[in-house]
Formats: sequence, C-alpha cells, structure tokens
Amino acid sequence: MALLDARTSRVLLTGLAFALGLAFLYLARHTLIIFLFAIFFAYLLEPLVSWLQARVRGRGRAIGVIYLLLLGLVILFFSFVGPRIVRETEKLTESFPSLVDKVSSGQIAKQIGSQRGWSGRTQERLQEFLRTHRSQITNLGSRVGLRVAEAAQNVWWLVLIPILAAFFLKDGARFTQGLLAMVHARPQREFLQGVLHDLNNMLAHFIRAQLTLAALAMVVYLIFLSLMRVPYALVLGTSAGVMEFVPVVGPLTAGVVILGVAFLLSYPHLLVLLLFLLGWRLVQDYVTSPRIMGRSVELHPLAAIFGVLAGGEIAGVLGVFLSIPVMASLRIVARRWRVYADKRKFGPLETYVSVPEGRL
Repeated sequence: MALLDARTSRVLLTGLAFALGLAFLYLARHTLIIFLFAIFFAYLLEPLVSWLQARVRGRGRAIGVIYLLLLGLVILFFSFVGPRIVRETEKLTESFPSLVDKVSSGQIAKQIGSQRGWSGRTQERLQEFLRTHRSQITNLGSRVGLRVAEAAQNVWWLVLIPILAAFFLKDGARFTQGLLAMVHARPQREFLQGVLHDLNNMLAHFIRAQLTLAALAMVVYLIFLSLMRVPYALVLGTSAGVMEFVPVVGPLTAGVVILGVAFLLSYPHLLVLLLFLLGWRLVQDYVTSPRIMGRSVELHPLAAIFGVLAGGEIAGVLGVFLSIPVMASLRIVARRWRVYADKRKFGPLETYVSVPEGRL
C-alpha cells in the first residue's frame, strides 16, 4: 500500500515548488529588481512606441527613434541643468561631515540659539543633550553616508535598465505568448490570460501615474524652494521629486531632509517651510493622487502599509518602491483565482480578454 495517495503527493509537490519559488525570488531579489525596473521603464515608453510604430513602419525603428530622443534630452539636461546640480551636490556632500560634527559636539545649539534669540539656559540644555548623544548622532551620520555610497554604486543601473527595457518593448508580446503556450489546459490558460491582462492594465496606469505625480512634485518643490531661497534648492527639489516614486517613505524622507538641511544651515523661515511641506502633502495625497492614480491599484490602506513595511524588510528602499505594485498584483491574482474557481464549480469558463498584440 502506498504511503501517500496521488492527491496528497500533488499537494506536497505543489507546496514544495511554491517554497522553492519563493526561495529563488528571495535569493535573486536584487537581479529581479533590475528586471522589474526595466519592465516599469518599458511601460513608460510603450504609448510612444505604439504611436510611432505605424508612422515609421516598424516597432524596432520606433524604439530606436524614442531612445535617440531620450538620449538627446538627457544630453540637454546635463548640459544646462546638470552642472548646477552637480555643484550643489558636491558642496552639500563636502559640508555634511562638518554639519554632523557641529551637531554631535553641540556647537549647532549655540549657533542657532543665538540667531533665533533662545535663552542661554535653553542653549546649554540642547548643547548638553547633543553631547550626551554624540555617539548615536555620529553613527547615524555614518549610516546615512553609507546609504548614499551604496546608492552611488548602483548608478550603472541607469545604463542597464534602458537596455533591458528595449528587449521588453521589442519582444514583450512574444514573451507573453510563450508564457501562455506553456499552459495547455484551457481553464488554466484562460485564467493566466486574465491575470496577464489585468496586470498589464494595472502596471501601465500605475507607472505613468507615478511619473506624473513625481514630475508634478518636482516642479512644485523646485519653484517653492527657489522662491523662498532655501539652501541647495535645486538638489533638494530634484531629490524630493525623485523620492515621490517611493510610497509613504519617500515623501516623508524628502520632508525630513529638506527641514533638516534648512535647520542646520540656519534658514530663517522654517515655519513657512514646514507649513508648505504639510500643505503640499495633503494636496498630493487627497487631491492630485486620487485623480491621477484613479482606481488602478485599489488597495486598502492597511494592505498598502503592510506592503511598504514588508518590502522595506525584504529589499530596503527598493522593496518599499515595489511594494504597492506587488500588493496590487497579488490582489489581481487572488481576484482572478476566485472567478476561476467559481466558474469551474458552477459553470463553464468564459474567455478572458487576451493581451493586445504589440503590448507588454
């Protein structure tokens, strides 16, 4: 008599395959993240490529034209704006160690206190507090420096991601059809078609909405910080716009960095700056984001927060960025699976909408 029947064996093998898949995803997460960013970049360019494809009579030609235009825009950007950003970044980087030393030694308390009219007793208390926590402040500054250095080491991603994205743009439909061809049973094939169709629509809308929100945030930050003459306005505004891509953590980090730099450099209008950051966050979260993002993600706030925290634990900042689309993808799979299970149980499956030709 067999120890395990066929059904139990299939369940165990399925569970083992699922566990091995999760282990592979965890071990190869850094490589997979690069490919995910390449897919996101491809989604950004897909509408332009599809629009141009019929006009230049070829998808490959359309991709080439788009990439040449992007290269020209990058060259123009770094020719005019880039040098200013580089200079401000170098100045801020050079002044960072001295700022950390001022804070850890308590000198910043005397400097800011005298400028803002604090009493001598208040200055002494703050100075003593900073001296007492000198080691923690120094360690925090070191960790920030290490994070920045790690980010700088991944600059080569900026070259690799567009290259990978070109392959996804060129052969995305072929990859999809190849994946569907691996499933021979009609019910499972229809289920997979439905999942891919929903994922395609969700990711396309999500990535373009995120780009729109980030660009809008960057423009607002740059205009306000420049008008208010905040130190290093160009670097801070650009960084804040880029960090808008990272859900929850990005905008919070941007606000803390802007206030921290302004405070350490004795910026006189901190209250106005704080009110602007709070007001803009409310506008972005409750006015612009719901209208631009729409219902493409449809995640409950608790699910979004869980995804952000879990993504941060697994892959740091990149995990936080990917948390929302990953959670939305899981929701799509779960919803399609319920439909698939119900139709198998109660009636025949209907044909799902397939992924349009030429799209990811």
